[in-house]
Amino acid sequence: MSTGPSSRQLYRAYLARRSTPKPETTGAAPVRRRSRSFAALFRALWREIGPRRPMLAASLGTLTIATLLGLAMPASTKFALDYILLDAPGPEGLPAWLPLPRDRMSLLWWLSGAMLCVTALSIAIGMWGRWQTTRTAKRLHVGVRRRAFAHAARLPLHRVQHLKSGGLASILRDDAGQAGELVFSLIYNPWRAVVQLVGTLAILALVDWRLLLGALLVIPTVWLTHRTWIARLRPVWRDVRQTRQGIDAHATETFAGMRVVRAFAREGGEAARFTTGNALLARQQMLNWWWSRGIEIVWQLLIPVASAAVLLYGGWQVVRGNLTVGDLMMFSAYLLMLLAPVETLVMSAANVQDQLAALDRVLDLLDEPREFHDQGARPRLPAAGVRGAIAFDHVSYRYPSRDGLVLDDIVLEVPAGSTVALVGPSGSGKTTLCNLAARFFDPSSGRVLLDGRDLRDYDVRSYRELLGVVEQDVFLFDGTVRDNIAYARREASEAEIIGAARDAHAEEFILTLDKGFDTVIGERGVRLSGGQRQRLAIARALLADPRILILDEATSNLDTQVERLIQQALGRLMRSRTCFVIAHRLSTIRHADLIAVLERGRIVETGAHGQLLARGGLYAAFLRMQIEAPPAPPAGEPAPSTIAP
Repeated sequence: MSTGPSSRQLYRAYLARRSTPKPETTGAAPVRRRSRSFAALFRALWREIGPRRPMLAASLGTLTIATLLGLAMPASTKFALDYILLDAPGPEGLPAWLPLPRDRMSLLWWLSGAMLCVTALSIAIGMWGRWQTTRTAKRLHVGVRRRAFAHAARLPLHRVQHLKSGGLASILRDDAGQAGELVFSLIYNPWRAVVQLVGTLAILALVDWRLLLGALLVIPTVWLTHRTWIARLRPVWRDVRQTRQGIDAHATETFAGMRVVRAFAREGGEAARFTTGNALLARQQMLNWWWSRGIEIVWQLLIPVASAAVLLYGGWQVVRGNLTVGDLMMFSAYLLMLLAPVETLVMSAANVQDQLAALDRVLDLLDEPREFHDQGARPRLPAAGVRGAIAFDHVSYRYPSRDGLVLDDIVLEVPAGSTVALVGPSGSGKTTLCNLAARFFDPSSGRVLLDGRDLRDYDVRSYRELLGVVEQDVFLFDGTVRDNIAYARREASEAEIIGAARDAHAEEFILTLDKGFDTVIGERGVRLSGGQRQRLAIARALLADPRILILDEATSNLDTQVERLIQQALGRLMRSRTCFVIAHRLSTIRHADLIAVLERGRIVETGAHGQLLARGGLYAAFLRMQIEAPPAPPAGEPAPSTIAP
């Protein structure tokens, strides 16, 4: 059985795509062929730090003091060698104005005590600064994740569906989580390196300016490695994260649909697809590994070469009497202190580029336009003054990702407090019409009116607070029964929750659960039957007490006896509310105030049940199909299945 292209083929296609400047389309945030510049990413990071900047500045100040104190250690080595351990110049060579003992042992004790105090002070100051930087990084981490989540939750529905839940979770978990690490990678550690570099160069200039010139040769090497290797890492790391996001999305989707996977015996195929994706990810990571090793090789050669050069030149100066042994040892120590932080920064460049690529992808997500972003601030709906009359004024709609109109010139008036039933074959636009009524989308042309005023004139969140939705494909959260019923009204009392469950005829089965209303029902309510999930959704809508109610085949998963009871409960709920009902079983909508029959995105019939039946049109044909028994099959042939339109 074929499982698709191999990881090698995918990797070759990936390399070819990287060398061709073509736009990519994926299930993630829009992919940019050119990453943002380093300066743009740093400015974005600095904006995100925002009010935390004073604390970060204070921690950088303590880091400066701690780093400068740490530079005293090599100087103490020179002092010990030249004035205590060796005969020349010895204690007698100390300046007379220094209030220090001239006895070697006393001087050694004094030096040891001084260095211990300096080291303890450096550690204490540095630890406080590092603690404050860590707090800043963690708060930034949480803040960026919160912003990314809040923004993603306000994206248009079609964009959220395109992103996929697993892929979006990958951006929120992995990419947004890297922003805090950049506080150390781009600010804290580079600042320490700069302070140590400048301080070390200043000390070297006092020892021997020729040694200083040799040390300065390190700077072009850093620039060359950055231009040659480091700048090429970020786009590849971005691709690595893109691939990982696809793997996460596939894994989430597979386990969410495990019943279907097992029903068609596709466990092996899905496992092979997962393995292929991970193999491609490993190949991309190996490409980054090779680029990173080039940097390591340069620095593994540079440090021994620099140390050998210092030893040769410094030893020659010592033999000639121009430098003391202490000077040579101090310079060697300072050279290592000069190279060590720079080496650390260069060696960690791959991780920095990975983190920058993550920030780049988060910024892509934050740059996406939010739902109805171009409409500005709108007044909130005064809930007490809303009657609930909905009208569609020559409404047409097309999905952004599809060609052709889904709804075409819809004209429909639904008086306040009345019930309209939407009937038609699959794909005729019933659900889209309800989505427009709920303002999940805005019309491509025309207007949706609430009490005679365009819905676009109001704040969308205040309008949705008036809605209640019960869908055929019920979505429940992984929490308790009580939490799911009270989802729309967190402040609801225990009596109100129990009352809603009783009215939805859900209390009976809830009390049979292990912990009653405190029973955890699992992801998407997996521990409940379809009918039980449906009743919880109805209880949730009952408790919300909506002004406008949308029922999408709300009783489809119930048996006949329970359905009759639910219809009675819904009847009480629907009396004083504007209701949109999508129904395939026409027997459930006989008493609707208005029935609208849709076909190919247009309303072809409207009227009450009796009126439409008398006309003998499409509605009457649908009803006839449902009530007429199919003819008996010929002998030896199976009975045909009956599919409701």
